[in-house]
Amino acid sequence: MTDQRPAQSDAYSLILAAIDEGVYRPGDRLVESELAERFGVSRTPVREALQRLETQSLLTRDGRSLIVASLDHNQLAELYVVRAELEGLAARLAARHATVEEVRVLRDMVATDRALIDDPRALSRANKRFHKQLHLASHNRFLVQQLDMVHRSMALLATTSLEAEGRGSAALEEHAAIVEAIACGDGDAAEKALQAHISLAFETRLKLEAGDVMRQGE
Repeated sequence: MTDQRPAQSDAYSLILAAIDEGVYRPGDRLVESELAERFGVSRTPVREALQRLETQSLLTRDGRSLIVASLDHNQLAELYVVRAELEGLAARLAARHATVEEVRVLRDMVATDRALIDDPRALSRANKRFHKQLHLASHNRFLVQQLDMVHRSMALLATTSLEAEGRGSAALEEHAAIVEAIACGDGDAAEKALQAHISLAFETRLKLEAGDVMRQGE
């Protein structure tokens, strides 16, 4: 008789996706029994998934409870530094190794995503797809693995910089410039364009967070 229950990896993916989509936000408590009921899995794979997420620092302890971790200012800065370096390398390698078909897909993504300008959450999801496709175009499995880890940590950010006024359209223009540099096989330009893109996203996020602090003080 075949066991139809989802494996531990499925429970992990379900919980991670819920964090990534904002169902569970930094500071939210995750309860094993509630997660098992929500996702229709047994408690054992949920327990194993929670342990794995804690090991990856996506969850942290609050007494006996596990809560979704949050990033302080220094951790956020460190994350963006690593992201800029690794994604810049991915863009440089993509300029060397991306196929004609992969470049067309990236171009199509930019064109399609323009329809999402007024929907920051949908644009954020599309942005993740674009960056993932760019990572794959590097044709370096070890780099892709490292970038997957970085982007898992990005799930701990409660907001998206694309919510800032004008940031969505600017980000898409930056995406377009990155794709064209890749299409031309210009690794230097692709790397610089990608790193500038990440730098502007970080700057925008800092401004958003500074605005939140000011509003809280009013």
